[in-house]
Amino acid sequence: MHVHILGICGTFMGGVAALARSAGHRVSGSDRGVYPPMSDQLAALGIDVMEGYDAEQLEPAPDVVLVGNVMTRGLPVVEALLNSRIPYTSGPDWLAREVLRDRHVLAVAGTHGKTTTASLLAWILEANGQSPGFLIGGVPNDFGVSARLGEGEPFVIEADEYDTAFFDKRAKFLLYRPRTLVINNLEFDHADIYPDLAAIQRQFHQLIRALPGGGRLVVRAGEVNLDPLLAHDVWTPQTSFSSDPAAGADWTGIAQGAQLVVQHGAAAAGAVDWPLTGAHNAENATAALIAAGEVGIAPAQALDAIRRFSGVKRRLELRGTFSGVELYDDFAHHPTAITRTLAGIRARSPDGRVLVALEPRSHTMRMGVHRNALGPALAGADRAWVLRPENLDWDLDGALAGSGAVVVRDEVAQIVAEIAADALPGDCVVVMSNGGFGGIHERLAQSLSAAR
Repeated sequence: MHVHILGICGTFMGGVAALARSAGHRVSGSDRGVYPPMSDQLAALGIDVMEGYDAEQLEPAPDVVLVGNVMTRGLPVVEALLNSRIPYTSGPDWLAREVLRDRHVLAVAGTHGKTTTASLLAWILEANGQSPGFLIGGVPNDFGVSARLGEGEPFVIEADEYDTAFFDKRAKFLLYRPRTLVINNLEFDHADIYPDLAAIQRQFHQLIRALPGGGRLVVRAGEVNLDPLLAHDVWTPQTSFSSDPAAGADWTGIAQGAQLVVQHGAAAAGAVDWPLTGAHNAENATAALIAAGEVGIAPAQALDAIRRFSGVKRRLELRGTFSGVELYDDFAHHPTAITRTLAGIRARSPDGRVLVALEPRSHTMRMGVHRNALGPALAGADRAWVLRPENLDWDLDGALAGSGAVVVRDEVAQIVAEIAADALPGDCVVVMSNGGFGGIHERLAQSLSAAR
């Protein structure tokens, strides 16, 4: 079967492409603005990617077209598809029918930490011989790909609440029918899709209500935006986790220096050296440990796998050390994620300065929803450079006024030059963006190396 995917280079649709290719289908697709790591993954799989959305890509007609949620009416290929007799559906619907139907689906949802938690969970299962399938919104270093079919019954999926397609406005995760569900946290995000927090909560409530009674709901303790959803219409046993011993959670994960210490109630469950840092990652790891227990993995086995976890690309990923300056790449683009990431890097490198380059690229950030929280989030950095997005209709400079050593710049080149001139051996430079940021990582590496 020939499967053609519109919007193939998004992390989700690129993962679907990998699964379809592994299932033996011929796969092609199209997109705009292609950049790594997804472009590299598709090329390695031998998947043909066309630039743009011209109608001609549907000739000769594929057997089915999967329509990504970036696609809109008015695009030539969309109009040609709707006027044709070619079968089409959404990526989540195809995934649910063709891949997930007979699997034990372990879904990881929430505003923050989905990618790291899902990657940890998939690795725990892999390290214990379960050969899970997975589809993750990033590339775990232990696997080198964002998706695979796997040979075992478990399938780990990063379950986000974005809408499914222009013709199906349900949250994507409603189609996955998980048996085990992790919800890390819940905040307002995706302002381009949802008008307010209550709209997002309704989607999460539908997801929770559809869980089977024989499944498991794993939730962060004391999550104020989630707790009201757990007060009624919950048919599934719950297990709570936290990084705060005072929270009274069923499980507690504590980051203590280079160790992760896990407690089950008041009893010690184990402690291991681990490669991650920060309270948020302690919660991610603990949630993964609990979820792995639903498919038979004991806590000691899970902890041993966590000890050997290699991290995820673009999740506080060390790109290298240049003239004594460590350069990190991180996906953080929400104020809470920025705050937690900076706290984590402080714990890892307490003696050096932390310099940040931030691209406020997400729809929610560009709409100004978090404008008042951005400055306080960057307070964890010694210095921060923020790239001004084009056509921004709110006052970025005013929002950041009084936020300390934070400057706004119009060009990536200016940010690169100023960081290279300012950075000293022992400093950490953290690049934060959910996009390509004008190739800033490579440009910084070159400039930092040449600056000494």
